[in-house]
Amino acid sequence: MPIEIVCKIKFSEEDAKPKEKEEGDQQSLLGAACQGAPPRDLATFASSSTLHGLGHACGRGPRGLHRSLWALALLASLAAFLYQAVGLARSYLARPHLVSLDPAGVAPALGFPAVTLCNINRFRHSALSDADIFHLANLTGLPPKDRDGHRAAGLRYPEPDMVDILNRTGHQLADMLKSCNFSGHHCSASNFSVVYTRYGKCYTFNADPQSLRPSRAGGMGSGLEIMLDIQQEEYLPIWRETNETSFEAGIRVQIHSQEEPPYIHQLGFGVSPGFQTFVSCQEQRLTYLPQPWGNCRAESEGGEPELQGYASYSVSACRLRCEKEAVLARCHCRMVHMPDSLGGGSGGRCACPMPCNLTRYGKEISMVRIPNRSSARYLARKYNRNETYIRENFLVLDVFFEALTSESVEQRAAYGLSALLGDIGGQMGLFIGASVLTFLEILDYIYEVSWDRLKRTRRRPKPPLRTSTGGISTLGLQELKEQSPCPGRGCAEGGGASSLLPNHHHPHGPPGGLFEDFAC
Repeated sequence: MPIEIVCKIKFSEEDAKPKEKEEGDQQSLLGAACQGAPPRDLATFASSSTLHGLGHACGRGPRGLHRSLWALALLASLAAFLYQAVGLARSYLARPHLVSLDPAGVAPALGFPAVTLCNINRFRHSALSDADIFHLANLTGLPPKDRDGHRAAGLRYPEPDMVDILNRTGHQLADMLKSCNFSGHHCSASNFSVVYTRYGKCYTFNADPQSLRPSRAGGMGSGLEIMLDIQQEEYLPIWRETNETSFEAGIRVQIHSQEEPPYIHQLGFGVSPGFQTFVSCQEQRLTYLPQPWGNCRAESEGGEPELQGYASYSVSACRLRCEKEAVLARCHCRMVHMPDSLGGGSGGRCACPMPCNLTRYGKEISMVRIPNRSSARYLARKYNRNETYIRENFLVLDVFFEALTSESVEQRAAYGLSALLGDIGGQMGLFIGASVLTFLEILDYIYEVSWDRLKRTRRRPKPPLRTSTGGISTLGLQELKEQSPCPGRGCAEGGGASSLLPNHHHPHGPPGGLFEDFAC
């Protein structure tokens, strides 16, 4: 038969109240600091969430058709929002761009472009020596001959110097240039610099970027106007056709910025003798987008040249470098117009992306016939030529700005990150009435539930030591046996076991009898 012992402990009112208050405050502080608030359930969270419709679908209340309809509406709105968000993300990842054209205002002065001109005939026939004809046989198609005019099988000449050959045999600008004017001021061959291209020895006006010549007015007469004699009598006879054989007569002209080398055999235009050619230019400043919107090549940050042999990067310079590397890989040499820099071939396809910022010149070309009958006789007397020679060899080139304005053509991102966030925020507000803070609320609720479950799995259950009701503590004998540190009957008296209060022994009771040690 179990024995139950009841102990009543009574405190005075003066001592009990402060003690109870002190213990209650201490228990509340420790509970708030150590145990933490219990997590909210889904119904409580749904009732207080800022997500529209969640409180009606998952809040407190009876389940029925009303709640089912709200849950269906919430899921449909969420699906519509996700569909719209995926479409907006696709549009953003496509990196669309648009092109804006901004005409600039009239400027008091505008930097005049560089004008490169080449005679289509690369070598003057009268300036070629026997050694030159021998070395240039593959280019000119002329058969090499000895001094008696007969082709010999064992001709031997020293190694050629192509720079010397081009300088000696090319058309000299001092002989071709008959008149030159720039913005009403006289100019001469000394205002042109020598440059080598696929057409041999060529000449560039206003080539130095450090001393640009400005144009202070638009229209004819305010730019560069030159008269040239192309010297057709010096053109090479055609013995046989080669890849370099030319059937044309005239000059090739390219209008470009000072930062890029001439690429005249592909980007130049032809000017015929017997015509005055008018070239009306307009400056265009182009701005392209780099990756991921476009494919332009951004400028290097260190200020170092990006291409060996050139001060700045340009498509023309990149193409010339690619040609040089291809020729260098096959022939172990380079042509005169190619950059003089070290390095081997690229070993693959040579790509030349557009620079992100460049200047080009739009052109409108027109021409009139020259000379008329009166001027033909005058020019024949002035230059000691006949009228037929004047009509077949003389030309006039007039390059000028249409107006002192420039156009700015710029690529811009059509759909950026800010636009994407704004559109997604609008779709969130339209369909589910949510914001960024709403998603933070959901994440916070998930964190609370997960952390609480993790703590429960780690916490070990402890049996209660006593149950109190009011001021009475009730201890059962079986509980005392279970809580006793001495489970056996042979525990020595005063054996050092710890208890709530000092032990009270019963000296008259037999050991192992009905009563054992207890404490209240």
